[in-house]
Amino acid sequence: MSTCTQWVDKGVIECKQWADRWTRRCQDWADSVRRVCDEWKDEGYQACDRYEDQGYDSCSSWSETCSDWLPWPLSYLCDAFEWVCDAWVWISHWVCVAFVWISSWVCKIWAYIVEWVCVAWFWLIEAFCTVWSWVAKLVCIAWDKTRCALVALGEVVASLFGRRPRRRRRIRHVFVLMLENRSFDHMFGFSDIRGTDSITGQPTQIDNLLGNPQSNIDPATGNPVFTAQPADFALSGDVGDPGHEFHDTLEQLAGSGAVWPSGGTPSYPPIDNSGYVANFRGRGSVSPEKAMHGYSPDQLPILNTLGREFAVCDNWFSAMPGPTWPNRLFVHAASSAGLDDSPGTWDTVTTTLIDGYRFDNGNLYDRLEDKCLDWLVFEGDETPQVFSLSGMNFNALQGRFINFEDFRDSVNDKLFPASYTFIEPNYGNIMPWTPEDFTCGTSQHPLDDVTRGERLIKDVYEAVRNSPHWESSLIIVTHDENGGFFDHVVPPPAVHPGDSITDNENNHNDFDFSQTGARVPAVVISPWIARGTIDHVVHDHTSVIKTVAELFSLSSLTDRDRAANSLAHLLSLATPRTDAPTQLPPVAESGWRCTSDAPDSDTGNTTGGLTSREQWEAERRVSEEMKKELQSRKPEPAIRGFARVALRRYLSVAPINKRDEILERFMRIRNSYEARLFIKDARDAIRLHKGEMPRRGGKKTQVT
Repeated sequence: MSTCTQWVDKGVIECKQWADRWTRRCQDWADSVRRVCDEWKDEGYQACDRYEDQGYDSCSSWSETCSDWLPWPLSYLCDAFEWVCDAWVWISHWVCVAFVWISSWVCKIWAYIVEWVCVAWFWLIEAFCTVWSWVAKLVCIAWDKTRCALVALGEVVASLFGRRPRRRRRIRHVFVLMLENRSFDHMFGFSDIRGTDSITGQPTQIDNLLGNPQSNIDPATGNPVFTAQPADFALSGDVGDPGHEFHDTLEQLAGSGAVWPSGGTPSYPPIDNSGYVANFRGRGSVSPEKAMHGYSPDQLPILNTLGREFAVCDNWFSAMPGPTWPNRLFVHAASSAGLDDSPGTWDTVTTTLIDGYRFDNGNLYDRLEDKCLDWLVFEGDETPQVFSLSGMNFNALQGRFINFEDFRDSVNDKLFPASYTFIEPNYGNIMPWTPEDFTCGTSQHPLDDVTRGERLIKDVYEAVRNSPHWESSLIIVTHDENGGFFDHVVPPPAVHPGDSITDNENNHNDFDFSQTGARVPAVVISPWIARGTIDHVVHDHTSVIKTVAELFSLSSLTDRDRAANSLAHLLSLATPRTDAPTQLPPVAESGWRCTSDAPDSDTGNTTGGLTSREQWEAERRVSEEMKKELQSRKPEPAIRGFARVALRRYLSVAPINKRDEILERFMRIRNSYEARLFIKDARDAIRLHKGEMPRRGGKKTQVT
C-alpha cells in the first residue's frame, strides 16, 4: 500500500464518518419523533380521561334533572338512562384510548420505517465506498507497480550512462520479531548483563532486580509477595493467564482496586506498579505470586546470549497500557486508530470488521511502498494479527505473506528483496478441543512453553546470521506487552499520536494515549552493534517505525513516531563485526512437549497408534466437557481478535458464492466454542488454498 492507497483510505474514512454522522442524525430524528409520539399518546390518554370524567358528570347531572321532572315510579327510568349513559361513556373512553394507542404506534412505526430507510440508505453509501475502495486499491497497486518499475528502469539507464548510483546503505534489511505478553523483569530481571552505555560509552548494567527486590501486597493475606526466580516455563491452566486487558493493566500499574474514571476527559492515575498480585488473584488464580516471578539466565539462554552479544534496551515500553491488539497496531502504524482494548463483539457488520483497521496517515507498509521498497510478512500460522490492517488481503494476493517455514530459504536467496520483514509467531492452540489456549505455539504466551519462543528467536537469528545479507541486516526482537507480569520501572508519559478515531467501535474507554504501558524486553541485533551494548534510552514500539524511517528516508506517520527515539545510534561501529556467533546455544530443557512435535508428523497431527477404549472414552468426556464450558461463555477478547482476522482471511480465499454464507455464519457466533470452530475452519480453508494439509493443534504434555 502507498500514498495512492492512503488517499483511498482517507476517502473511505471520510465517507464512513460522514455516513455515521448522518446515520446518527437519522436515529436522533427518529428518537425525537418517537418522543413526540409518546407525548401525543400521553396527551391523548389525558384527553380521554377528561372526556370520561365529563361524561360521567353529565350522565349524573342529566339523571338528577330527569328525576326532578318525572314523578315516582317513572324516575327509575332516569336511573336506567344514567346506567346506559355511563356504559356509553365507558365504551367511548376505551374506544378513545384504543384510538390513541393505535395512533401512537402508527406514529412510532412510521418513525421506525423512516429511520430504517434512512439508515439503510447511508449504509448502502458506506458499502459503496468500501467496494469502491477495493477497486481503487487495485488501480493503486497497478500504478505503484508501474511507478516502481519506471524508477528501477531509470536507475539502470542512469548507470549505463555513467551516473553514480545512490549511496549504498549500511542497513538494507530490517527484521522485526514481536512476541507475546512478557515484561522486562520477567525475562531479564535476574540477568546480570553488563556492558557499555550506548550514549555515554561508560560501563553500565541493565536495570534489573538483582540486589533490588520488589514486592506487591497480596490482598488475600495482607503479606508482601517478593520478586523471585525461577519462573515456570509455562503457566498451567489452574494458575491461569495473568490479565492484560485495559482494566487489568490499570489495576496492575495503579494498585489494587484502581478503576478508570468515567465522564469528562479521564487521565491515567498515578502509577506505582503495586497491583499485579491483586489483579491476578482477582482473576481467580490459585498462584497469584507467579506474576512476580522471573526467569533465570539458564532458562533463557537464547535471549541472554543475544543480549550480551549485541544490545539490550532496558527502557523499552509497550505503546499503551493494554493488551496485544492496540500495541501491535502501534508497531505497524504509530497509532491504534483509537483502539484502546481488545476488539469488541460484532453485533453489526462494520467497515473495520470487513476491511480492516484504517489509519488517517496510513501505516509503515504504505511508507515503504511510497519509496518502492519491498516488504514481507513471515507468518507462523494462518491468522497473523497484521492481517487485521486494511489492504492486507490485497498484499496477500501479491505474495507478501509467506509461511515461516520458508524463512531460512528466503533470506539465503542472494536476491532477497525485502527492506522490511515482520515476523509473526505461531499463536498456538485456539481450537475447540485443546485443553489450554495458546499452547504449542511460538509466541511465548504465558500459557505456553517459553522455550518454544526461544527456539523461534534462535531460528530467526541463525537464518539471518548465516545468510548473504548478514552484514546489511538489523534484527529487532521485542514483546507486544507485559502480559500481566510484574516490572518495577514506572512507565513514562507518551505523546498522543494526533490522529483520529477511524471507527467508533475502536475506543472503549475514552483513553487519550498519553501514557505508555509496562516495560517489555527488547534486543537489537546487527554486525554494526558493539558487543555488550546497553541502551538506557526510552523507547516504545514506535521506535521501530522511527528507526526504519531514518534508515530508508521515510516520512513519519503520527506525532508519536515523530517524537520517538530511534535505534540508529546503536549502529556505532565503523565496520561490521566478524565475531558474532554463527550458532546460538541449545534452548533450555523445559520438560514440556507437544504432540505436534512428533518427528514423523509434518502436518501438525498427532502420530497414529492404537488406544484403549477406556482412554478413548476419557478423552471424549474431556472434549465434551470442554465443549459445554466454551458454549457457556462469550468469546474471550483474544479470540474475538483472531476471529476477525480469520474472517478477513477466510473471505479472501473463499469462492465468491460462499462469502455471504461465511459472513452470515460469523455474525451468528454467540459463544467461545462457535468462535473457535470458525477460526479452525478458516485456518483449514486457508491451508487448503495454499496447497497444504489442514492441521490439528498439538497437545501440550509434560515429560516425566
